Amino acid sequence: MQINVQGADIYAYTGGKAFDAAKPTAIFIHGVLCDHSVWALQSRYMANHGWNVLAIDLPGHCKSSGQAPESVEEAAAFIGALMDAANLQQAALIGHSWGSLIAMETAARLQERISHLVLVGTAFPMKVSPALLESALNTPEKAIQMVNTFSRATLAPPNGAGSWVFGAGMALGRRVLASNASTNLLHAGFKACDSYAGGEAAMAQVTCPLLFVLGEQDQMTPPKAAKGLIEAAKGAGKAVKVQVIPNGHNQMTESPDATLFAIRDFLAA
Repeated sequence: MQINVQGADIYAYTGGKAFDAAKPTAIFIHGVLCDHSVWALQSRYMANHGWNVLAIDLPGHCKSSGQAPESVEEAAAFIGALMDAANLQQAALIGHSWGSLIAMETAARLQERISHLVLVGTAFPMKVSPALLESALNTPEKAIQMVNTFSRATLAPPNGAGSWVFGAGMALGRRVLASNASTNLLHAGFKACDSYAGGEAAMAQVTCPLLFVLGEQDQMTPPKAAKGLIEAAKGAGKAVKVQVIPNGHNQMTESPDATLFAIRDFLAA
């Protein structure tokens, strides 16, 4: 479906289900150089099991018009505007990587309007190496290859067994990058992650229960990089659950069932 948000047409995958005001709503937020499709297996299940689902393309990405967010804070303001445009009084937020920072910042701002917060493949600070930032700006094809190599847990590097997943990731990255002729979405997203400094302050303002879904073999956002956020949340007395799954950074496709069940069970609690 398309939702007009501050003059931009925003695409949201709904799992093929019409919105039902009697059901709770879950908003799925993708990471850098991704779109709604990375949540296909999880969002479709939730849409068929009692939830309204909005798996969005962020502004300026693929099926959504508008200016791509240049910061976590700008993207969080957009999520709030999206909820207003969709007449949502409350929603659960599920974010991956950059999307997890956006979800956390949104939850800090909207507080009681967010019922649950799920942070998949998260870290704070979410620093990006200078070499990867430079490559994302000047040689994005090379940067996409680097990201795909580090984002998946396999028994062998390309071209070893299981290397088909790299081709799928490359195709997605190229498609998303090509969807916006005016903005280098790879560099813009990485820069937003790298420059975000508000994680601890945001966590202090979150009022809802939290779930961390972390990849045991994640090289992009290793579990230890989420330790500060987890400790801050627990120290503030928040309801926190941590699920570590034996996969890399692309939890939703590497371990779709385990990722889904972690989200499903948390939202049902």
